[in-house]
Amino acid sequence: MRIGIDVGGTKIEGIALGDDGRELARHREATPTVYEDVLRAIAGVVVRLEASVPPGVAPPTVGVGTPGVLHPGRRVILNANLLCLNDRPLDRDLATALGRPVRLANDGKCFVLSEAIDGAAAPPADLDRSRPDVVFGATLGTGVGGGIVVDGRVLTGENGAATEWSHTTLPFLSPGEHAPYACFCKRADCIESFTSGRALIAWYRALGGDDADGTAIGSRAAAGGDAAAGRAFALYEEALARALASVVNMIDPRAIVLGGGVSNNPRIFDNVPKLWERWTVPKDLRTKLVRAAHGDASGVRGAALLW
Repeated sequence: MRIGIDVGGTKIEGIALGDDGRELARHREATPTVYEDVLRAIAGVVVRLEASVPPGVAPPTVGVGTPGVLHPGRRVILNANLLCLNDRPLDRDLATALGRPVRLANDGKCFVLSEAIDGAAAPPADLDRSRPDVVFGATLGTGVGGGIVVDGRVLTGENGAATEWSHTTLPFLSPGEHAPYACFCKRADCIESFTSGRALIAWYRALGGDDADGTAIGSRAAAGGDAAAGRAFALYEEALARALASVVNMIDPRAIVLGGGVSNNPRIFDNVPKLWERWTVPKDLRTKLVRAAHGDASGVRGAALLW
């Protein structure tokens, strides 16, 4: 049995998975803002989930998905939007609290791991094992995250920050082109400032739209009749195609899986693959663009699968 914990800004969610990947139990609690309280809350979720362990079964492994990254040298969390985690040795403190080793990874990477193991990007039966199997994933929500899985393992990198792609400059910018809003990272025209839900909303309002959120804008674009929504979504899709084209050019994945609220619009999966070959070096791409199969559960499932 495996336990996965997803530490978010508003909730801590836990899941217990059987050896066959079947969900056995789930529990969630509100996320505290004080570090010691976060440790206690995570430990409490683990205890609740362990109640579903059959008698005589070994204690389950624990994997945790967190915002930010675990620096492999300093062994502390960096760049987490849950500020109390920053500069803290979360894996070691949790191991002490739980009395067993704990594996940590960025929550975006956990999302991709789940989908690459048994989700939308799971290996096909005829997979060519003579070369590495590479899956890229991105979460398109209020912000943008990402991850790479190679042969069923999360790629973290020498500095723990592999696939912090969203805060690099969007490739193939036209002269005078700028993002519809300024990202908190303060790097001009980063990928997140073009491909997040915030970007879609900003484009829509700039084109004369109202105060609708990203979900409503996507629905209006799909339904037709709202020219501003259609144009805003077209701008969004082109930016996303450029961002993903750079991924293809760099790592040439077998599949790219998308999650997050903006990805709920199915037109993305039709339109973006029609656009991205304008910027990719290879043509007649075999890379598949797929929608996450496990939805909001992908992150917490991936945390469990870190073992």
